[in-house]
Parts: sequence; C-alpha cells; structure tokens
Amino acid sequence: MDKTSFFSPQAGRRIDMPRAARARFAIGDVVRHREADFRGVVFDIDPVFANSEEWYQSIPQDIRPEREQPYYHLFAENGEESYIAYVSQQNLVRDADGGDVDHPALAQVFERFDGERYRLRAGLSH
Repeated sequence: MDKTSFFSPQAGRRIDMPRAARARFAIGDVVRHREADFRGVVFDIDPVFANSEEWYQSIPQDIRPEREQPYYHLFAENGEESYIAYVSQQNLVRDADGGDVDHPALAQVFERFDGERYRLRAGLSH
C-alpha cells in the first residue's frame, strides 16, 4: 500500500500512514465516545495514531484500538469535568443529543455553536 508520513510532536517522531486513511469527523464536530460517558468537540485530527508508545500501551490490550485509523483531539466533558481527550475513530459516534459542550478552551479556538457544529475563529483555518 502506498504510504506517506508526517511528524508527530506527541510521539516525537515521523509516523507512516496509509493514503487511504479517511476521517469520518471534521474539526468543530460534536462527538460522543461509544463506551465511555463523555462527549466533545474535535479540534485536531491525526490521520493515524500519533501519540506516545507509553500512552498506547496503557490501554488494555483487549480494548486497544488499531493504530492505522484517524485519531481525534477533543475538548471533552463528562458530568464532572472538562479535559482534553485523544480518541480513535472506531470509538466515536456523532453526538445525537446536540447542544453546546461546556469546555473552557472552546472560546480560544471556536467562535460559536451553530446548532450542528462549532465554527473556527477567523484566522485559525488553513
């Protein structure tokens, strides 16, 4: 399979990725974890796993997701706190409940929630 690579600051190295990797969600989308009780807003996407090996190995092997799929950086929230999450595509679904996400960093990156997704602040898009 034809591959390309990108540098991952989290992993501190170049990561090979298949050209066929396709993100199901976009920056600004509101998503929910399939199993864990949290939801969040996508603020960055890695085409394949690009975090540290230590982080990857900390996931129990029986539920560890494949590396060669998109991974999403989320401004996440649950009933108790706000935090940053890094989640594989296979573990995310579109958030059917809709509504705002309550995360203190949202205003730094996004302008507003339009009822479906968050819009990037002017000057932050490519």
